[in-house]
Amino acid sequence: MLQVKNILFSYKKTPVLKAVSFNVNQGEHYSIIGESGSGKSTLLKLLYGTYDLSEGQIFWKHEEILGPKHNLIIGPEYMKYVAQEFDLMPFITVAENIGAFLSNFYPEEKKERIKELLNVVELMPFANTKVKYLSGGQKQRVALARAIAKQPEIILLDEPFSHIDNFKKQSLRRSLFKYLKEKNITCIVATHDKEDVLPFSDQMIVLHDAEIIANGKPEDIYNNPKTPLIASFFGEFNTINDKIVYAHQLEIVEKSELKVTVVKCYFKGNYYLVEADLDGKSIFFEHFKSLKPGLKTSLNIKKNKLQ
Repeated sequence: MLQVKNILFSYKKTPVLKAVSFNVNQGEHYSIIGESGSGKSTLLKLLYGTYDLSEGQIFWKHEEILGPKHNLIIGPEYMKYVAQEFDLMPFITVAENIGAFLSNFYPEEKKERIKELLNVVELMPFANTKVKYLSGGQKQRVALARAIAKQPEIILLDEPFSHIDNFKKQSLRRSLFKYLKEKNITCIVATHDKEDVLPFSDQMIVLHDAEIIANGKPEDIYNNPKTPLIASFFGEFNTINDKIVYAHQLEIVEKSELKVTVVKCYFKGNYYLVEADLDGKSIFFEHFKSLKPGLKTSLNIKKNKLQ
């Protein structure tokens, strides 16, 4: 288990994180979300021992994770950290980068291991391509493969798919997170993308103003967002009579107290996002077809069937 106990960290005199505590079990997928500047990346670096804590303690199992004041080389051997900047070797191939830290005593096993990892990150066609010729997204995938090459006990991922285009992102997520689960590797992800969280995470925390404002299962936090900030992470939402209501929870009915006028429709693929006016305030709801601007209609809040 990873135990984070009441940690405090400040840059100069400005607190970046304060009173942060949580536990992560072996093999869990744990997500950290928050706005830019909320401390997500800093928290990952503290877990890796990049900085010294101002207060508090961090343990992996029974071993305390300490910063550079206590270690010449940061980062425990059992842990890997994939930052947003990729520390790759540009003049050797993708396969050579992935196998850089694997033992040469068993060449056949090493070759098979590299092949397995190339498949996980979907880079087999680029095995013999030098890294300097890769796109940013491809380099990010090499960095992910290299991080899991020696099968760490815990991996820290900072916006792991930020450079990867949508053509590859969905299948890569499924492949990588499935692999980590199968190998019982604890995974902690700092992200701004709900697609990294909802289908895969066992637990999540939300950071705001240097503190944790929500901690729990993704479905619980999604179904009961405490603040507009939390709701905004998951999608379009409205505040109606001091209640947070997602756009998909509103439906057109013949008669209700929520009377709106359609302003604009946005095509979203399998539905339209409709912007409407409710007593001078913009409100958003989803509908199966486009609606004409100026149309007056009524809305009802439907119950979330997943709750």
